[in-house]
Amino acid sequence: MWPNRQPVADRLGAALEQHSRSKRKLPGTSTQARRSALAWQMVASLRRLDYTKVLKARLIDPARADPNNILFDPERAAIFHHKAGNLDEAFWITFLSIHFGKHGRHGWQRLRDVYSGLGQSTWTWARYSAAPHSFDQWLSANEPKIGGAFGNHRKYSSIRTDSEQGTDKVFQSYLAWIGPARSHQQLVARLVQAGGNDPHAIFDQFYRDMDVKQFGRLGKFDFLAIVGRLDLAPITPGSAYLKGATGPLAGARLLFGGDPDADLAINNLDRWLIELDTDLGIGMQPMEDSICNWQKSPDKFKHFTG
Repeated sequence: MWPNRQPVADRLGAALEQHSRSKRKLPGTSTQARRSALAWQMVASLRRLDYTKVLKARLIDPARADPNNILFDPERAAIFHHKAGNLDEAFWITFLSIHFGKHGRHGWQRLRDVYSGLGQSTWTWARYSAAPHSFDQWLSANEPKIGGAFGNHRKYSSIRTDSEQGTDKVFQSYLAWIGPARSHQQLVARLVQAGGNDPHAIFDQFYRDMDVKQFGRLGKFDFLAIVGRLDLAPITPGSAYLKGATGPLAGARLLFGGDPDADLAINNLDRWLIELDTDLGIGMQPMEDSICNWQKSPDKFKHFTG
């Protein structure tokens, strides 16, 4: 798939085999094909982190932050605004990207339609947070005109204002979480103070504190992992947060039990993944991502981009 990454895949495959032989059995990777498939999923996850590092080192074209431009990309937009000193907008765009998700066929169209106000006036954080009820009215009046679709991870979300899980209610709960000052900088300061100096502990503080509609385990983990990856807050996951997970939990059970339905306690699985990472050294975000994708095709590597 990526010839220049072959040494990394070989190292990870060997580390999986060694861990299974000397520390804890990994029956899900009992064959070379399965070890290879998992190792390459880990490589794919690490490539995504490397890609973000490359973006952060580049100058970002302002068109990437303009929802009226076909070049708009939320990750680049967040980096653009963060470099410009606008932490609020960087957080807001990152949140919008997780709420709407990227659709396989429509891409970011739904996010762009809402964020740009259908091309009329962008709903920046400053504008939305100052007048959330104006946004609610705009959304109610323009629901039929909003195109695209929610991404695969958000397929049960709703744009409709007559739904208790509608976008307007999600935005309201996000605003409430940020707090009355409407400042992401103050949110970060509060949670960093509560979490201490360890990025893992601070991530956990964010995770436990975040109370936003439609953001269960998956939404919170994805959002906070990207916040950390973009350096919007000094956080990184210290575990896979398997409680409430589906794909990652199935992957962990397959890995340690040889079956995605193996009767293994979640607390043990979380601890075993942390122990495994002491040998692999990839970090818990790639670990969570890779085992989730691997369990979909454990015998042969498939590159999942959604």
